[in-house]
Amino acid sequence: MKSINLLKKHAEFSQQWHPHQIAIVDDMQVLLAKIQGEFVWHAHENEDELFQVLKGTLYMQFRDRIEVVNEGEIIVVPKGVEHNPKTKEGEEVLLMLFEKLTTAHTGEVKHEKTQTHYPKI
Repeated sequence: MKSINLLKKHAEFSQQWHPHQIAIVDDMQVLLAKIQGEFVWHAHENEDELFQVLKGTLYMQFRDRIEVVNEGEIIVVPKGVEHNPKTKEGEEVLLMLFEKLTTAHTGEVKHEKTQTHYPKI
């Protein structure tokens, strides 16, 4: 049991849209990610997903609206809800995510940005 410095952990990797696992809490994993630009429309049929913005501004697109998530804020995407995270104007956004260990990166969607393994850091 040691404290984890989130900004130092973010500095350990540079890949965009490639979450890294920093902890497991029961059947949940805690992930860090760097994102820039637009991801891919997808849903997680059986899992909720929590995004916390550590740096920057996240624009969470839903089919009927866009929610702006500012630094220090969170958003929970309920299971089954199609969503597509993005950033604006080339800004890199640092995220922390909480999701079940069984959550597939892009749900049932297969895309060039889809990851199947999250490195532990």
